[in-house]
Amino acid sequence: MSGVWRSLPARLRAAHPVVVLRWLRTGVLVTVAMTALLYVVVSTQAGNQVAAAERTDAAIKDIFDAQVAAGKADDALKGVAETQAEDLIGTSVQFTNATARVSSLLTSATEGNAAGRLGLSHIQFVQGQLTTCVQRANRAVRDESGMDVARQELNREREKAGDNDNVTFTGGLMASLEDLEELQQQAVDEQRASHWLNPVLFWPLLIGPAVVMLVLVWASGRIIARHYRQYPSPALALAWLATAVVGIATGVLCSLDRAPDAAMAVMLPLLAAAGALAYLAYRPRLAEYRFPRS
Repeated sequence: MSGVWRSLPARLRAAHPVVVLRWLRTGVLVTVAMTALLYVVVSTQAGNQVAAAERTDAAIKDIFDAQVAAGKADDALKGVAETQAEDLIGTSVQFTNATARVSSLLTSATEGNAAGRLGLSHIQFVQGQLTTCVQRANRAVRDESGMDVARQELNREREKAGDNDNVTFTGGLMASLEDLEELQQQAVDEQRASHWLNPVLFWPLLIGPAVVMLVLVWASGRIIARHYRQYPSPALALAWLATAVVGIATGVLCSLDRAPDAAMAVMLPLLAAAGALAYLAYRPRLAEYRFPRS
């Protein structure tokens, strides 16, 4: 095998320029095909990660909005307690609307949960806290026992660990919503740290074929200029440019956490055009010689 590689330069020098051009044309077409394959793989995988991160971002926003709504529910109970109007307005329309919104937002956040079973179990736990809060508020109205217990379900502080750090999901509803938001934020950070969104991985995959193709195009131009005394076809440069544009554009989209697979309807036809241009660029020179089939 090593002898074959050592003899390769001599074989290339001895080969007819048309034969070498055929090899180079094959290499150029292979690099275009490899660019298309790598584009599909990278864009699909990166697109999946970006879409998942966007769903989690939406879930995080829902959880944040639920915190705001929980704060309004606490303010509503505080207002009821201060006016002592439980027998007239019950828990108040504001409390009912705020807790209903919290429930709706938590249900919506479940769809974007990125923390797996742990995240789902904590969402269910927070929903249980919400149900308990509503039940205790309604009971306080019936028993005329005041809203302090119900408000504790909303604004209770977290328990402390031995090192005086807060223990997550041990506080009231508002504190648990903050913990849930932090849990989902950690999960979305892991999604965006995916290998398919790592520039160290996707840039070589996307630009590598274009670099190889540039070398092949340069070699083709050199042979055409030296042996045919003509300029290379502009179509060959356009084919390389189209291939490079696909790789660079996809890399930029991945760098910006944008889904590159959304541009597939443009990128794949562009690569098909690059392949056609490359094939046609070699055709005039190869047509000058016709070798009989052996």
